[in-house]
Amino acid sequence: MAYEIPVTQARAELADLINRVVYGAERVVVTRHGKPLVALVSAADLERLEKLDAVGDDRVISSVSVPRETASAPRERQRFGITAERRGPGAS
Repeated sequence: MAYEIPVTQARAELADLINRVVYGAERVVVTRHGKPLVALVSAADLERLEKLDAVGDDRVISSVSVPRETASAPRERQRFGITAERRGPGAS
């Protein structure tokens, strides 16, 4: 859970907030009008986030570049237990 603080108060308490992040292992979310604006995280947290971001990019690329076989419509209906079928106007 992150500690939330309004931007006006964060300006006045920046040194204390940095200490909370670095030594208290907290994450601080700075808000404006009650909405999250920025987050203060430790350098170690930032490094982990950047690594996750890079790994996520690789996963997306590999999942898009590998062709997969898709099941036919009747198999999909059976697989998910779908018994009804939508028909366009005028179909009987």
